[in-house]
Amino acid sequence: MADHATLSTPKTGNALTGERVDLLAELAQARYFLRFTVRELSDEQLALRPTSSELCLGGLIKHVSAVERGWADFIVQGRSAMKDFEDMTEEDFARRADEFRMLPGDTLADILAAYAEAAAHTDQIVATAPDLDAVHELPAAPWSQETHWTVRRVLLHIIAETAQHAGHADIIREAIDGAKTMG
Repeated sequence: MADHATLSTPKTGNALTGERVDLLAELAQARYFLRFTVRELSDEQLALRPTSSELCLGGLIKHVSAVERGWADFIVQGRSAMKDFEDMTEEDFARRADEFRMLPGDTLADILAAYAEAAAHTDQIVATAPDLDAVHELPAAPWSQETHWTVRRVLLHIIAETAQHAGHADIIREAIDGAKTMG
């Protein structure tokens, strides 16, 4: 894990300091716990749903990866990167549902590689965003009454989403074979 005082950006090698380092360090830690949860599992185990939930470990990582890509695109493109909830099609909802499950041909290696790619992309955006206070209009969604978020708020949302799903993953992993992410 990176030193919390400075961090080299993935593509430029320039040193970051302060708030960006802290945001990226917190996100890196949440990502680590999510990835660590699936250590030494088979692709079949990754697809198991041992709780009453529909969630599986592979699906959680796929979902977090897709969410991170979407919000990273939002930081760069603004509102045009996302549809309003009411404008989503059946195909959009089906694609979203597929994020939460292992599909034929999905493998742990491929899922983790896609997640690493999404993470590197987000990290680069955080490192190069001109202003964490820049504001974008949010797409309309029934779960939020907010209309605008700063880049900083988007990053905090990515961190929270990753940490929340890392916790879900820990419960699922423990139900599969008793292994724990922490403790």
